[in-house]
Amino acid sequence: MTDAPPGVALYVHWPYCARICPYCDFNVVRARGREAEAGALADALLADLEAQAARLGPRPLVSIFFGGGTPSLMPPGRVAEVIARARDLFPTTDPVEVTLEANPTDAEADRFAAFAAAGVTRLSLGVQSLDDAALAFLGRNHSGEEARRAVALAGRHFDRLSIDLIYARPGQTVDHWRAELLWALDSGFEHVSPYQLTIEPETAFGRAVRRGVWSPPDEALAADLYDATQSILGQAGFEAYEVSNHARDPAARSQHNLHVWRAGDYLGLGPGAHGRLTLDGQRTATVAHRRVADYVAGVATGSPWSEVTALSAPEADEEAVLLGLRTVEGVALPRLGRLSLSVDSAPLGDLVADGFLVRTGDRIVATAQGRPVLDGVLKALLT
Repeated sequence: MTDAPPGVALYVHWPYCARICPYCDFNVVRARGREAEAGALADALLADLEAQAARLGPRPLVSIFFGGGTPSLMPPGRVAEVIARARDLFPTTDPVEVTLEANPTDAEADRFAAFAAAGVTRLSLGVQSLDDAALAFLGRNHSGEEARRAVALAGRHFDRLSIDLIYARPGQTVDHWRAELLWALDSGFEHVSPYQLTIEPETAFGRAVRRGVWSPPDEALAADLYDATQSILGQAGFEAYEVSNHARDPAARSQHNLHVWRAGDYLGLGPGAHGRLTLDGQRTATVAHRRVADYVAGVATGSPWSEVTALSAPEADEEAVLLGLRTVEGVALPRLGRLSLSVDSAPLGDLVADGFLVRTGDRIVATAQGRPVLDGVLKALLT
């Protein structure tokens, strides 16, 4: 009896944005004036999906995730085409979670019903803040009131709702942040993704901080904001099942992201999209051409990827450790053993003894003490 083929998740990158946020370092472009290009990209996504399905062979579909960029700017009809074709090419009898990231502007909220009809089952709203001054600072193109209206409308069309919020903004207080989190809970969100504002060097924010235009909160305040996040969401019954993701119960967790964190196979479609696939029996990292025109041309010639890297077994195990320790599931001891890591010796044993990691059955999990400094923990573990 042969083993069943591994499931595959699908990530679809829609790079267009009405406005480029100053903190964003994703592969994005301004949408204005690119309507013809966007149409060509939508066609290329379907062609790439067809070609990759032929390459991979029969696989059950685990999930679909439309990210970006701003996928809520994608025509709902084109979203429906991708979903329908993916289901045809990777048939499965299991429920398939289909997530779409959306901005809460009035114009995009008007599309929520159409996205639900297209087959989207889970909406992830990039609210980021409810404070108009904070939204202006973050470069967002919606107001707090628009966000409230979008949330109310989304609740009519989607059973699964997630919200993204950004904290550690300049001038933000713990009390202000607490009020935003409580509003998200009162609004019925079953999944909350609170992200600490990070300053990436090549973004507008990175350049502004280097020039001394403004400074992020100090480490003590950032730590207080993190602690408040864990306390408020924990008291409300939310589990931090991943470092930056909290769910009301297991059913509310992002099945797509869990599949990625568990080192499952996922196919990346769209400009700059990353993928991890088992090809010829080997874990393989793929990166699509970043420029829209290059990706479209690459799909037409059968070469959508700018990078294809076959990972060695230790490299694949290290990547699985990096991802797994972000989650409450942690990492299995046999995988750590393949990297010559044992709880009976340094560095793993020391990290357990110091309270940063804990053994739970046959797995190693980051503790509440270890999660805020996980980057350092991983560096000590794998360097």
